[in-house]
Amino acid sequence: MARRHGGGTGLRLLLWLWLCAPCPGPAAACSPRCRHGGLCLADGSCLCSKGYEGERCQHATCYPKCKNGGECLRPGKCRCSPGYGGRYCHKVSCEGGCQNGGECISVNGVVKCLCASGWTGSRCQEAICPQGCRNNGACVAPGICSCPAGWVGRACHLAVCKLPCQHGGKCIAPNVCRCRLPYSGPQCTKKRKE
Repeated sequence: MARRHGGGTGLRLLLWLWLCAPCPGPAAACSPRCRHGGLCLADGSCLCSKGYEGERCQHATCYPKCKNGGECLRPGKCRCSPGYGGRYCHKVSCEGGCQNGGECISVNGVVKCLCASGWTGSRCQEAICPQGCRNNGACVAPGICSCPAGWVGRACHLAVCKLPCQHGGKCIAPNVCRCRLPYSGPQCTKKRKE
């Protein structure tokens, strides 16, 4: 009883014998040589190994193909264009990452951070204070100013006088009172004589 070869092994063997069996005449010579383990066939063409293609098996193939302009370096390995990452360059990647809840997106091929409300900047690193921060205050979080010594308030707009201004005087700068007539002096305590 004859034994059968399973899985097409017999067909592959016949194909190999047909393509690669020595023929009368000179041995097969491919010039330039087949690359990446490709086999030179009797007609001078190359039979490429899995993962390579091209006339001389010179091009690697990636499956799935490299996305977003990525280049296939070897089977299954892509070199990604700036702004993209992942095994097949399918993930958007912002250099340095996005901060403060920002999301990395691609718009018409341009990779950038989409910032959460209250943040701006190329990496969403700058807080927005719509009220502004006066008197050299710094915006440290959305709507929150860090005020220098002598200033307070949401916009660093209120001066602090360690000693309160008297007789209706108003603190206009750190430890500086604007006095109402007829008062004067650092805390508006001196009454002018008329």
